[in-house]
Amino acid sequence: MFGSPSVFFTVWPCRNQQKRRKPLGVTFFLLEAWKNFLLKSDFRFSEESKKTTRGTMFSCDICGETVASEPDMKTHLLIVHMENQVICPFCKLSGVNYDEMCFHIESAHFEQNELERNLERINSVQYETSDNKKDSTPQRRTEVNSSLHSACASNHPKSSAQSLPKDSTLKHKAFYSENSTESRKFLKSREKQFDLAEIKGSIYETMYSPPECPFCGKIEVCSQDMETHVKTKHANLLDTPLEDRDQPLYDCPMCGLVCTNYHILQEHVNLHLEESSFGRDMDRAQCSRDLELAHQLQQEEDRKRRSEESRQELEEFQKLQRQYGLDNSGGYKQQQLRNMEIEVNRGRMHPSEFHRRKADMMESLAIGIDDGKTKTSGIIEALHRHYQNAATDVRHVWFSAAVDHFHSSLGDKGWGCGYRNFQMLLSSLLQNDAYDDCLKGMSIPCIPKIQSMIEDAWKEGFDPQGASQLNNRLQGTKAWIGACEIYTLLTSLRVKCHIVDFHKSTGPLGTHPRLFEWILNYYSSEREGSPKVVCTSKPPIYLQHQGHSRTVVGIEERKNRTLCLLIFDPGCPSREMQKLLKQDIEANSLKQLRKFVGNLKHKQYQIVTVEGVLSPEEKVARRQASQVFTAEKIP
Repeated sequence: MFGSPSVFFTVWPCRNQQKRRKPLGVTFFLLEAWKNFLLKSDFRFSEESKKTTRGTMFSCDICGETVASEPDMKTHLLIVHMENQVICPFCKLSGVNYDEMCFHIESAHFEQNELERNLERINSVQYETSDNKKDSTPQRRTEVNSSLHSACASNHPKSSAQSLPKDSTLKHKAFYSENSTESRKFLKSREKQFDLAEIKGSIYETMYSPPECPFCGKIEVCSQDMETHVKTKHANLLDTPLEDRDQPLYDCPMCGLVCTNYHILQEHVNLHLEESSFGRDMDRAQCSRDLELAHQLQQEEDRKRRSEESRQELEEFQKLQRQYGLDNSGGYKQQQLRNMEIEVNRGRMHPSEFHRRKADMMESLAIGIDDGKTKTSGIIEALHRHYQNAATDVRHVWFSAAVDHFHSSLGDKGWGCGYRNFQMLLSSLLQNDAYDDCLKGMSIPCIPKIQSMIEDAWKEGFDPQGASQLNNRLQGTKAWIGACEIYTLLTSLRVKCHIVDFHKSTGPLGTHPRLFEWILNYYSSEREGSPKVVCTSKPPIYLQHQGHSRTVVGIEERKNRTLCLLIFDPGCPSREMQKLLKQDIEANSLKQLRKFVGNLKHKQYQIVTVEGVLSPEEKVARRQASQVFTAEKIP
């Protein structure tokens, strides 16, 4: 390896290819030292070969150190000067080991490294030819050619394309072309001096072999043609396609791929369309299955929803039927007997009392007249006396005509308030001579009889809408009745009446002060100058609200100008009402009668007032008018 300068310069590039390249600054300097050393060594060998008895000493041209043998000098140069002094020839980086410096030059100074390596190869040829210009044997030229061929092998386009990234291929080739031009000029200048025509041809053939395309393998004449070929034919494979090329480019409208040939673009787009068509077919099939599944789920959901709605409607309807007594659970008679049996079973009623009450009930139902066991009479007169002698906080009080109080019994508890209020109103009309013409010979009917009278009014043609809502049947049921049924019944008896609907609140906090004012005007036409207690001839007022009905028998005007209604409630039992018949009425007993503005806060109230007697013609007119029920609304 180290026999002669020619052998040294021939083998050294091969060593560079097997290992990573050394930094060029240190390498070139060491090469010069090695050349001098070897020349001296050859001279000494030539001189000392004749002297076999005397030893030979070797001195280092770099540091001056002397060693005893040639192997020791080689070891010294390698360890001391080649391995320890590693300096970057481009940026003067030092203080790193050999492997780190090689990596630094390959990564940071690749372009400069390529240029200097080419020049280094030319210099090696120069040195060899200058020192041995007389020696032009074929063997020496073969060695130089092989050296240069080894040094330039790494610059072959195919090898560069394989070892470098794509974005560095064109740059590498540009530097290769530039460096080759400089090398060719240098060789021409040396040709005249050293007569190296044969070496020049060998170097040219080696360094300018036809480049091969790294993508398709096509061979071009020169690197410029190869560069044009790569940029035009394989532009889509480069990171940055050439913008100023002459050949037209075609962009794929679906994915943006750049094609240089229209037919290739067409085939590429056809692949897109086939894939899209296949995807649409798959999507259409999947969509059809999804729609079918969604339709089935929707049908199942609709079925469950309809079933749930039907169930809820049925429950609500049954609830309303039970609430309004239309659940076919029997009427007044059945409930009366059932509740009396319960009382007997609980020990609250003796069996004999049960049979006696049962007999009285059957007799009352047979004749259609109330047995009077829930009636309390004389309350209006007792209240008149009380207000005359007491109630100092009351300025004025107006009472209706005499009226009896009827409360619910075991047979109509929970649903008979409307029937009991009609009995109260009718009891006042029967005591008024003005209504003898239309009510002559009547008595207070029992509840089943009142149901029958309303059904007869429906048959005459009164209130067909109300009749249809109650299935044209009241007897044998616990159906509720309201202001419309009271109006229908009184009109069928030729009693002139009027419905007023207070359909919304007229005061703060849901109160109805307009209702109190209307009732005050109804009972008193002139308040000023009237006595403190006034008993009018006007019948009581039927008062209806959601879920309950009561009877208004008077109104108070207190000294602070507030109004208070006096009301008979059918839910109040007889024992409580009879406390009002005492000589000295307690204040607590009056509380169940008094209702101030703040006590009536239902959303809607309806009242039925009696205004006189109807003629037969007026009765017919009102029957026709009841086909579409109307009422006066306030406000």
